[in-house]
Amino acid sequence: MNPFRSVGARLSLALVVVVALALTLVYVIVVPSLRQRLVDAKINRMRDALPGVVADIPNTVLWGDKLDKWRQRTDARVSVFSISIPASGKRKATIQGFQDSCHAECADLSNDPIAVAAASSRTRKSGTVRHGNFEAAEVAAPVAGDAVVLLSANLRDPLANVHTVQRRLVEAGVLAMLLALALGYGASFLFARRIRRLETAAERIAAGRFDEPVIDNGADELGQLARAFDRMRLRLAQLERARREFIGNASHELRTPLFSLRGFIELLTDEELDEATRSEFLDTMREQVDRLQRLAEDLLDLTRLDAGRMHIERQRVDLHELAEDLHDEFRAVALSTGHPLDLAAGRASVLGDEGRVLRIGRALIENALVHTPPGTRIVVKAERNTLSVADEGPGIPAEHLSNIFDRFYRVDGARASGSGLGLAIAKELAEAMGGALTAASAPSGTTFTLELPAAPLAPASRPRQPDELTPLGGRT
Repeated sequence: MNPFRSVGARLSLALVVVVALALTLVYVIVVPSLRQRLVDAKINRMRDALPGVVADIPNTVLWGDKLDKWRQRTDARVSVFSISIPASGKRKATIQGFQDSCHAECADLSNDPIAVAAASSRTRKSGTVRHGNFEAAEVAAPVAGDAVVLLSANLRDPLANVHTVQRRLVEAGVLAMLLALALGYGASFLFARRIRRLETAAERIAAGRFDEPVIDNGADELGQLARAFDRMRLRLAQLERARREFIGNASHELRTPLFSLRGFIELLTDEELDEATRSEFLDTMREQVDRLQRLAEDLLDLTRLDAGRMHIERQRVDLHELAEDLHDEFRAVALSTGHPLDLAAGRASVLGDEGRVLRIGRALIENALVHTPPGTRIVVKAERNTLSVADEGPGIPAEHLSNIFDRFYRVDGARASGSGLGLAIAKELAEAMGGALTAASAPSGTTFTLELPAAPLAPASRPRQPDELTPLGGRT
């Protein structure tokens, strides 16, 4: 992978850009402000000293001594200009000559713009002027008579401080960006390493290896993602175990009747079998075929339920009549196995699929007949919006009760008759109809309860009023 396209490189560059923008903002705000403050401070000092010079000029005879004194007092170059105002009355004045405190290698101030502006407006003026290769702060004011005094201070030293600050900011900026690049890349490298660990874990899980946990002790979003990955790993491991158990159990359930059928077919080829034995073999083979058919139907229903293609009707179902049908259907079977089968059905109506409700009831009764000893009483009961099947058997151990609706689950670990899918399909059918299938067990017996949405009450017919007419041909 291109290192410049990695998360670490991008985060580092982003950090460098943020630092560069912050330093640029500081530079733009601080440097001009500092420069203006230094210039304003210099001009203000000269403004404060200017009135004393102006007041002393009319009494001056020896310019040389006075100019040097003023220069020392104001810490600025002092120049006094004589001006000429045109007779036309215009405010534009010209400088005729000046006295100056600078004696050698000084800039020419004969046409200084600040002095000209003060002479023309006859008011005090100030600002900055560039003379050759340096910049100066100046203050000028008119004097009684035709003269202007100008204070000019070289800004080289104050601006040198500004240039020093500029240089330090640039140096600090470069150092800060290099440090940000190093720290950002280091921190992002550690962060990217955590991401790579998650990527490796995802590839490991995708390859079907669920034995190694996904560990990240961070409290941030990446740590939460790692813990979500580990929960997914555990769930997928459970699903993989369930899939393997499902395949193993389904294979066994298919193999057992097939081997039995094959054995009986080989026995039937023996010509010495008497008719009674042959008839017994055929009955047993018919039972094995029925077993295979039920298993195939169960697997098909599971496939439809998993795919969401199971068609469920929503209609009114009379649980009283349905319970009676179940009782009549299993009465002979219960009698043959020595199980007293009782019915306790009241008036109850629910919304559901009658065929699916019948199938759930059959699964519950078959489960009670198979897993309870002969002589155990079984009661089919319907009331309100529930259908229940209760037995007086030994009950289901508490540690197994929460798993009895799992596919192919066996309480005793043995493979009893049937596919082991009846209760699992019954629960999923109940939930598909908007209901629930629950189990409660104690040493005195087990009760399975199917609860479905109650059907709305049928609208009552409106009683006929005495003055209503009876249609022709109708009954009174």
